[in-house]
Amino acid sequence: MFDCPRFARAGVARLAKKLRVGVIYGGRSGEHEVSIASAASICGNLDPARYETVPIHIAKDGRWSLPPSAPKALSAAEVLQQGGSQALQVVEPTTALAGSRIDVVFPIVHGPYGEDGTVQGLLELAGVPYVGAGVLGSAVGMDKAVMKSLFAERGLPIVPHLTVYRYEWEREGAGVLARSAALGFPLFVKPANLGSSVGISKVQSIDGLAGAVELALEFDRKLVIEAGVANAREIECAVLGNDHPEASLPGEVIVTHRDGFYSYDAKYVDPSGASWQIPADLPAATVQRVRQLSIEAFRSLELSGMARVDFFLDRETGSLYLNEVNTLPGFTTISMYPKMWEASGVPIGVLIDRLIALALERHAEKQRLRTSVT
Repeated sequence: MFDCPRFARAGVARLAKKLRVGVIYGGRSGEHEVSIASAASICGNLDPARYETVPIHIAKDGRWSLPPSAPKALSAAEVLQQGGSQALQVVEPTTALAGSRIDVVFPIVHGPYGEDGTVQGLLELAGVPYVGAGVLGSAVGMDKAVMKSLFAERGLPIVPHLTVYRYEWEREGAGVLARSAALGFPLFVKPANLGSSVGISKVQSIDGLAGAVELALEFDRKLVIEAGVANAREIECAVLGNDHPEASLPGEVIVTHRDGFYSYDAKYVDPSGASWQIPADLPAATVQRVRQLSIEAFRSLELSGMARVDFFLDRETGSLYLNEVNTLPGFTTISMYPKMWEASGVPIGVLIDRLIALALERHAEKQRLRTSVT
């Protein structure tokens, strides 16, 4: 389906010297361990003939450091088993970037304070090219409530939902419960600004709703409560590109975990919590619809570089619902984004090359803009 030579080494092979690639990972969120595993995979697949890897670690307390070597753990479970990080010399973020003479950054900091536009803003100020969405796309892609508003404005299919703030819950909890129950059960309760299913609960009745809200509010001051799609299939699709994005073959997540959905434990802790079918077993018309909606979702958030787009497919009606977009999808050994591209004819090494080339392309495009009126 895809012309691999066109993807391979585009914009990279023409450079006379190795690119120094800063891989930023870790971060101040509940996805810290997932980020480390993603970074290990990316660093392990950077071609040493073309790139010099510069690992940049952000601790859970926000301190930056320059480890002597890249992380090795390839799963979040391994990271959790290894325990705390080694003591490293702390550096200022600007020192980590400028002092390391970095040519391009691959920020793989999942969740708040990394995937939400904060690191992207720093890189913009530093004038360093970086992989993935810009500040705007990263910010709206992190906030599930804002994201759904933009999807709705574009006319994309989404499930009924509510946005709830902590102050609303504390002031009128009974009203929140009543409005949520009106959506029907099951419900999903999610922190608005988090990924990897951290803090998410599937609620089957009113009895479990308050506890799910309290859990979500431990991770964010804003949450999304949305109607579940009964007996849904979980379909995902990978998008790659800048102005002319392309979509991969879709994949399907098959959940067997006791949580009953693709929870954090099902993704990263329980080795038998889920399985994957890539490509997904779907009619050709549905495949085309998934790919089309994925590109529309990508464009609706003004994204660039990459994104993973998640859907719910109603088994009975065949209706397809856009769930969310992940602007910095995982690159762990079980992550769907690189697996879907591999199934589409783009292996992970070529995929990383292409993402770096897209970052350089977008940076060069920005350099054409005027910064003065005189």
